[in-house]
This record gives sequence, C-alpha cells and structure tokens, in this order.
Amino acid sequence: MQPLFLINRNNMYTWEDLRNIVNEFIDNLEFEREPRELYAPVRYTLEQSGKRVRPVLFLLAYNMYKECVREALYPAVAVETYHNYTLIHDDVMDRAVIRRGKPTVCAKWGDTAAILSGDTMLVLAYEFLSHVPADKLPAMLALFTETAKEIGDGQQYDLDFEKRDDVAEEEYMEMIRLKTSVLLAASLKLGGILAGASESDLANLYSYGETIGLAFQLQDDLLDVYADEKLFGKKIGGDICCNKKTFLLITAMNLASPEQLAQMKAWMEKEEFDAQEKVAWFTAMYNELGVKEACEKRIRELFAKCDAYIDAISVAEEKKTSLKAFANMILDRNL
Repeated sequence: MQPLFLINRNNMYTWEDLRNIVNEFIDNLEFEREPRELYAPVRYTLEQSGKRVRPVLFLLAYNMYKECVREALYPAVAVETYHNYTLIHDDVMDRAVIRRGKPTVCAKWGDTAAILSGDTMLVLAYEFLSHVPADKLPAMLALFTETAKEIGDGQQYDLDFEKRDDVAEEEYMEMIRLKTSVLLAASLKLGGILAGASESDLANLYSYGETIGLAFQLQDDLLDVYADEKLFGKKIGGDICCNKKTFLLITAMNLASPEQLAQMKAWMEKEEFDAQEKVAWFTAMYNELGVKEACEKRIRELFAKCDAYIDAISVAEEKKTSLKAFANMILDRNL
C-alpha cells in the first residue's frame, strides 16, 4: 500500500487526511536504542493519538504553499513529541492518573520513569526538528526554542496561581497564552517557514494560532467541569480539585457575593475533602453565577477574531478551507 502522504486530493489535504498521515508516520518510527525500558513510555505516549492538533496545524500551514507534505513530517512530529513531553511532566506535577482514557506514564511506570522518558522526548523533538533544509533550520530552531521557553514560563505562572486568590482575568489569559497558545501558533508558523511563506502570512498564521489557542484552552476549562468523562478522556473536575485558577474559577470569584466567596475559599483551603463533593459544589456554584455562559461568550468572541487572520493570508480561498474547518472542530467539541 502506498504511503498516505502520496494520496492527495486536488493538491490539498483535509484535516482527517493529515491526522492519518501523522499517525502512520509515528507508527513507523523506530526506537531501537537500549535500554528498551526508557523508550517504552515514549512509544506508549506517542501512540495515544488524540486529535494530533499541533502537527496537523503544522501540515495545514505547509500545505497552503506546498502540494506534498512528505518533507514536513519529521518537523511536524517534532512539535507533537515536544507537546507530549510537556504532558508527561504535567501529569507528574498534577498527580494525574488518566490521560486520553488510559493510565498516565507516571501512573503506569512511576514518576522517575515519567521524568526520564519525558526528558528523552524533549531531545527527540529537537532531533526530529533538524530534518529540514539547512537554510530553514535557524529560523525554525529559534522559534521552537523561544516557544519552549514561553511554555515553561506559562507553566510556572500556572503553579504560582494555585497559591493566590487574587489572580486577575488578564493574568490568566496571559498564562494560557504562554502555556497553550504559543505552541499552536508556533506549529502554524513553523509550517509556514518551512514552506517559504511571506513574513506577512507568517504573522497572520501565528496570530490565528495564538487566538484560537486561547479559545481552545477556555474550551478545556469548560470541558474539565461539564464534559462527558468518557468522551473527554480524563477525569472530570481535576482543575477544581487542584484549585487551578481557570477562567471559570476566576469569573466565579469576581461574581460571587462575600458569603459565596468565603465558601469558595473555605473549600480551596481544605487539605482533605471528598473529590466528588467538591466538584459538585463548585459546579453548582458556577451554574448559579452563570459562569458557563460567560466562558462560552468569551470563546465565541475569540473565534470571531480568527476569521480576519485567515482572510488576510495571501493564498487562494480554497487553500484555507481545512484551516477554517479546524476552528469549527474546536468550537464543536463535546460538552
């Protein structure tokens, strides 16, 4: 059977085409180095496909300018490998036991193995990124490295916010821009750089990714409380149990009466609690205060901003179809 990257419909790939191509490519990656115990968690993590949002965005941007995506597969998978490295370490920090409906690496192999295999994935990400023409590597490496630093900044802010009760909405939006949005934005811009896009197009690709990344994270905030756990792939209410300062919690604290705010803080100060009871209490409070609706309104506003960035990209309209479809896919995620 011919490789999927050779199957091209009218020189443009759909979102599903590219996701299948990425999965096929990852399935064929070989990790033959010893010790095998180090690479088992790497393989386990990469094979849990999810939606492959970041490498598909990379390839969508590349495919706007180039017909065949074969030369873009290694750097696209570099972004996916880096992303999964951050998830492994996030799960250690969050004490998470389920990711994408399966045991996390730290739950399956322990924290030490999770940290070491995550570190290995970071190195592999840089190795995969190096599979590009020499004239493209400096710009791509600079963007990739700056993005990695920004994500670390965002993760630290996220941890710091857990200890504060005065996090402003603006601070939270900047934190999620760093922790989530910049990697989506970089994925698109990296694909554009590799394909030779103009500086103007690169700026619009990045801004589109940055904006939709904010909407993506606000959707995750909602899903953590209101999703069907079977569809979401991880336990509902994790952010509530960890006292994470999400858009929902910050909005609730801003809207709450003094009595409601005191009750929230009392729950957040408890070191021992029944998780189901805490999640149920906060969910009821969010419903009472209209927090879900406020979050959905902000998400719609962010999606509206994305349209202008797509429209400004200087390629034929039919080449923007799959990128526009991505926005609709994110907006329609199941609650």
